[in-house]
Amino acid sequence: MFKREREMESTGEGEGYLPLFETKEAKGQNAYRLFSLSRFVGIIMVWVYRITYTPVELEQRWAWIFLFLAELWFGLYWVVTQSNRWNSVCRYTFKDRLSNRFEDKLPGVDIFVCTADPTIEPPMMVINTVLSVMAYNYPTEKLSVYLSDDGGSDLTFYALLEASHFAKHWIPFCKKFNIEPRSPAAYFSTKADPLLVDSNALSSIKKLYDEMEYRIETATKLGRIPEDIRIKHKGFSEWDSVSSPRDHQTILQVLIDRRNPSAVDIEGGSMPTLVYLAREKRPNHPHNFKAGAMNALIRVSSKISNEKIILNIDCDMYSNNSDTVRDSLCFFMDERKGHEIAFVQFPQCFINITKNDIYGGSLTVITKVDLPGLDGYGGPLYIGTGCFHNRETLCGRKYSKEYKFDYREIVEDKVQESMTELEETTKILADCTFEKGTQWGKEMGLKYGCPVEDVITGLSIHCRGWKSVYCNPTRKGFLGVAPVTLAQTLVQHKRWAEGNFQLLLSKFGPFSCGLGRIKLGHQLAYCVYGLWAPNCLATLYYNVVPPLYLLKGISLFPMKLYEEMEHRIETTSKLGRIPEDIRIKHTGFSEWDSVSSPRDHQTILQVLIGRRNPSAVDIDGVPLPTLVYLARAKRPSHPHNFKAGATPFVVTIHV
Repeated sequence: MFKREREMESTGEGEGYLPLFETKEAKGQNAYRLFSLSRFVGIIMVWVYRITYTPVELEQRWAWIFLFLAELWFGLYWVVTQSNRWNSVCRYTFKDRLSNRFEDKLPGVDIFVCTADPTIEPPMMVINTVLSVMAYNYPTEKLSVYLSDDGGSDLTFYALLEASHFAKHWIPFCKKFNIEPRSPAAYFSTKADPLLVDSNALSSIKKLYDEMEYRIETATKLGRIPEDIRIKHKGFSEWDSVSSPRDHQTILQVLIDRRNPSAVDIEGGSMPTLVYLAREKRPNHPHNFKAGAMNALIRVSSKISNEKIILNIDCDMYSNNSDTVRDSLCFFMDERKGHEIAFVQFPQCFINITKNDIYGGSLTVITKVDLPGLDGYGGPLYIGTGCFHNRETLCGRKYSKEYKFDYREIVEDKVQESMTELEETTKILADCTFEKGTQWGKEMGLKYGCPVEDVITGLSIHCRGWKSVYCNPTRKGFLGVAPVTLAQTLVQHKRWAEGNFQLLLSKFGPFSCGLGRIKLGHQLAYCVYGLWAPNCLATLYYNVVPPLYLLKGISLFPMKLYEEMEHRIETTSKLGRIPEDIRIKHTGFSEWDSVSSPRDHQTILQVLIGRRNPSAVDIDGVPLPTLVYLARAKRPSHPHNFKAGATPFVVTIHV
């Protein structure tokens, strides 16, 4: 009986089924919707004001019109952004249920770490990221770590070789004391809990790390690998025929082969597979940047390990949570909803944000607002790092209701070649001519031809019917380094804005490709980023033109009634004349057509408010007092007796 209940739970049958993850509406969602509606009313009121009020001066009028167009754009853009805020959800995983049902059936995971320049991305930073993912709280025999070095640097290869030796000490240390985080540099920069970590073990592992760091830093400063080190590993001979980082053959080295009985740590535990790859590059062949590197990794890993789950991270984002793999598997392996999920996206979080974050490097709006909002419509976009993929969906598989994620390991698919033979036969998969005439970069792998290759790839996956999930646990999955200077920020945002705008206008955009395939809210959510670039035009106008007008004493924004009146009178006084468009609005101005001078004119009498008129009331319906304008007749040949002469005229008027 008990056995049958466990079987029902593990297969998703019966009422006793417990999901591996839970989805809840974000807190305060209804309150936000009410607030959003009230703000929309305010936006409409601003539009109505701009339409109904027309400035007097022609110069001010044109500025006013363009200001209204900018406000119209901002309002419409704000409406589009609500797609990312209207239906936000939060996901919660149950790792204990995953362990109870699938601990002996957990799938293998291929981890891709990408680096491109040993100067910008120092080798020590790269290997700290590699070591952090090698030490995941996960069966090590089911992990394979691939480092893609698009810089083709022997210094990076040397650092990875050193890391492969250090990992034999680091992995058992992490698991024995259950430490967090598992990046050595990050861990040693924090204060270890003396109750959890043995001081002797800590001192010993710290000494090994410092020695490794010294050797790597010394080689980096020299700019070359010492000869006594080069002769110890056959891999260094590959660089004898390397012309430059952009002109070299494929370099593929398996530093740890988990199939090898000797690939064990100091305590006899198995080690993850560790592979170095520098794909072939030639000056006359396009290499397609990170997308090309990722596609080469997908092909190479399919020959070496071919695991069902792929994690890709940038080399500057180390693992901060050793249970991140298990969090992602709660989505993929859920019996009822897992078959719909193509990828699980974790947020980009950073450790070097300045106190005031003046350049917005924390991406708070994206990680805390936009991505949960996208998740409510079908899934977040793929942001290129910290993302777990189902290998089949990344390689172009279309969604079908009959599809089920097969987590079982197929032994017969595993390669039986020796590692030396495997290295040689696999190199061709990373050659620069391999993709010619294939669907790689089009229907398979990451797409080419767009600066935001990650976003366009994620959108194409959604358009094939798949969903994605945003996972943001309390302990962040990954921590990285954000741009901290204006120059770095501008370069990054320019690439994002340009790439997303290009995507919006392309045939692969959310409305051209996504029409009828993804929800309208999902399409609009993708458009939020596509409209970043044109949004700068309205922002630039709004920030530059009104201040320039204020320097001339002209306000383009709504003022109080008295201030508006004062502004019109003062402006007219400075001009010394009444603008023609105002003169034609009242018959009284025609009296001045026959005025010779202030001392030679006819009597001018105008009743501006007549209290006998039923319409002469204020905004509350109360009758207004009579208001009369009088300029008595003056002629040079007649004395006007100053104020005494003006008073009798006023007394005789009865309106």
